[in-house]
Amino acid sequence: MIVFPNAKINIGLNVVSRREDGYHNLETIFYPVKLADALEIADSDETEFSYSGLHIDGAPENNLVYKAYSLLKSDFELPGLNIHLHKVIPFGAGLGGGSSDAAFVLKLINEYCSLGLNSTELKQYAKEIGADCPFFIENKASFARGIGDQLEPIQIDLSKFEIVIVKPQISVSTPDAYRNIKPSQPSFNLKELNKIPLEEWRDFVVNDFEKTVFPKYPEIQNIKEALYKMGALYAAMSGSGSAVFGIFRHLPANTDKFLPKGIFIYR
Repeated sequence: MIVFPNAKINIGLNVVSRREDGYHNLETIFYPVKLADALEIADSDETEFSYSGLHIDGAPENNLVYKAYSLLKSDFELPGLNIHLHKVIPFGAGLGGGSSDAAFVLKLINEYCSLGLNSTELKQYAKEIGADCPFFIENKASFARGIGDQLEPIQIDLSKFEIVIVKPQISVSTPDAYRNIKPSQPSFNLKELNKIPLEEWRDFVVNDFEKTVFPKYPEIQNIKEALYKMGALYAAMSGSGSAVFGIFRHLPANTDKFLPKGIFIYR
């Protein structure tokens, strides 16, 4: 059985307050996009993990895929499984690739092994893996609060537009993105996003992490500006970066004219 764990983009990201546990409360919109990994499981005498595609550092047991499997294994008698991940979504990009892989493992094993878990129960497992992991259980546009784990559905449909994701050959660590961030209450309520036309998002919707990331990595800011020059209706860094996305009504033919060399472009 094979599934395709997809990435997400953050449409707006406001850091609203610092929590007593050291984390921060956020407000953002998670939106699923087509860029995806491939995940396959099959029967095996012993459980085995294998990987292909983008290089994955570290031992398999440190991967979120393994952590998701282990959570279910601790509560259920699972058969031997051969789990293979083909990695396409880049790391350190703010696209939620690792969280998506983990959430899809939970859903895939649940179905393949007939565990009978509902979406609420799957989200509880996902929450133990990562803050944005529960989003990928239902995988629908959502307004997210807290540390990204409190989700409300929101009616946003970008299917008639083209979304381009640009990933420079640098990664941004989450601690770097949070360094020097100053929490504040946003001037625009992201829950109202579907009430304004996409052409006006640029005037209202911000990613607070751009304030700390752009000065250190000006090449990321340059990509955002290039996407606007290409005709993007809205462009922003996703999450804590380093990927930047642009939403277009129509893409220009010669994107190389606008974007720097040595980057990865996903459509």
